[in-house]
Amino acid sequence: MEQLLVGPLGPIIIFLLRIVDVSLATLRLISAVRGRKLLAASVGFVEILIWIVVVGAVVRNLNSPLLVLAYAGGFAAGTWVGMTIEEKLALGLAEVQIVSRAAGVEIAEALREAGFGVTEILGQGREGRVEIVYTIVKRRSLKEGSRVVGRWDPEAFVRVEEPRSIQRGWLLSRRRK
Repeated sequence: MEQLLVGPLGPIIIFLLRIVDVSLATLRLISAVRGRKLLAASVGFVEILIWIVVVGAVVRNLNSPLLVLAYAGGFAAGTWVGMTIEEKLALGLAEVQIVSRAAGVEIAEALREAGFGVTEILGQGREGRVEIVYTIVKRRSLKEGSRVVGRWDPEAFVRVEEPRSIQRGWLLSRRRK
C-alpha cells in the first residue's frame, strides 16, 4: 500500500482518499449528533482506517511537497463534498418559527393545506401585534415551506433550528406522505 501512495499516482490517490475520509467524518458527526450510535461508530471505523493509512504515508514522506499538498487539498475538498452530501440527504427534522405582522393566519392555513402540522400563537413585537407560527417539518420539505411563507409574507421573520428529539405530536401520530 505504501508504494502505491508514494508512487507517481500517490498524490492523486491521497487527495481522493482524503475526500472520502473527511466526507465520512461529516456524516459520522451528523449521525452522532442525531443519536445514531451504531451508524456513527461504523462510519468512524472506516473513516479512521483510511486516515491512518494516508497520514502514515504522508508523515513518512514529508519531503514530498506534492503528498503534503494532496493531503491538505483533499481535506478542503472533503469538507466541501461532505457538506454537499449532507445538504442533499437533508436527513432529520427542522423546527420552523415564523413571525408575521400581517399574514400569520394565512401562512398557517396555507401550510396546513400543504400537509404541514402548525401551531399558531399571538404575540407582541417591538412594533405591535404579531402572529407566530410554529411547525416541525422534515428537512427536505424546508424549501416547500419557505415558498408558502414567501407567498403570503415575504417580510416574515423565519427561524429554523434542528430539534434534538421530539415526542408525540401531529408529525409522529401517523405516517405522512
